[in-house]
Order: sequence, then structure tokens, then C-alpha cells
Amino acid sequence: MTWSISSCFITLVVLFLWRVEDVAEACSCSPAHPQQAFCNADAVIRAKVVGKKVVEAGNDVYGNTIKRIKYDIKQIKMFKGPDRDIDAIFTAPSSAVCGVTLETNGNKEYLFTGKLETDGTMHVTLCDFIESWEAMSATQKKSLTQRYESGCKCKIIRCTSIPCTISAPEECLWTDWVMEKSHSGPQAQHFACINRSDGSCAWYRGIAPPKKEFLDIEDP
Repeated sequence: MTWSISSCFITLVVLFLWRVEDVAEACSCSPAHPQQAFCNADAVIRAKVVGKKVVEAGNDVYGNTIKRIKYDIKQIKMFKGPDRDIDAIFTAPSSAVCGVTLETNGNKEYLFTGKLETDGTMHVTLCDFIESWEAMSATQKKSLTQRYESGCKCKIIRCTSIPCTISAPEECLWTDWVMEKSHSGPQAQHFACINRSDGSCAWYRGIAPPKKEFLDIEDP
């Protein structure tokens, strides 16, 4: 009986440690407004994926081979990034470590935001803003060329529960989650948080450039 209890205890410990490791490897990140994703990215491109293969990317501290997925892409337009075309993007091999799964038949266009590694390669994760070009709103597409960049000094605060407030004039309150239970609500689809002339920031909706009265704010 003593041996049986010990065995059960050891089994439970092993299962517990396995679950801890499993949880530790899970991908977790806070959702970002498309403008935040644009501003935080090193590169933002529109592209089609035309190929996929597993590649080696060196070794970890234990000497194990690090695997990466390499997606060959055909760049259509670069909105932010280096002065050259990007012909491939890299990601982790599974979603558990934030790897991205993409269609590779070359028919679907994507918007990619991601980081540039020291060797110049582009790396993307589930935490980046990656969206089908077709699914993006007209405002999001237009904002990629100037609107988002003009608001990169602003700070978008994600509201997760009521009440929530801003604490500085350069902040915009993002309420899609509490209002729509979605991070792809009206503010993500149709608004940008942009700088005014007095240094404050405010939400602006629409495709047309902001009117001068909106930007030129004066104290009464």
C-alpha cells in the first residue's frame, strides 16, 4: 500500500510538472489596436505567401537545433521598413510558441506587421497584427500610408472593464472590448488616434484627412 501511494504521488508530480511546462510554453500577448501594431513594428508590408519550409536557425543554450518556419512571399507594397523588398518571413514552428499559420497558395493577400532581426530577416508572431487584406476596412488600408504614422507619439489605452479612464492628454481610450466584446470593433476598424497641435491626442474617424480645426486646438 505504501508503494502504491508513493507511485501515485510521483505520477501526480510528473503530471503537474508536465502541465506547468505546457502552460509555460503557451503563447500569450495583449491585443493591440492596428495603429499600435503599425507603430511598434519594424516592417509593415502587403504580400502574398507562395511557399513554406522548415529551416534551422542555430542552436539553443542546450545545443538543441532551433527550428523556424520560413514563408516565401511576394511583396506587393511596403508601408514601413527597409529600402528593399522582403522576400521571406520567419515564424516559430507552432502556435504554442506564437508561430503563425498562413495559406501558401499565393491567392490570399495579407497585411503583415513584424520585427526585423539583426540579420535583416523579418519575424512575425501571433502577437503581431496579421490580417487578410480583403478583411481590412477602407479606413485601415488608407491609414497605413500616413494616418497611423502621424499618431505614433500617441498612446492607445485598452479598456478591459468599466470604469476605465485616460491619465494623460496624449492618450486615447480603446473601448472595443467592453462595448463590442471584440478587438475588431469600430475603433479598430474605423478610427486612428492622432496628434493635435497642442500635443494632445484624439480619435479621428474616416478616410479623409483631418480638417484644420480638428488639429488646431487652442485653450479657451
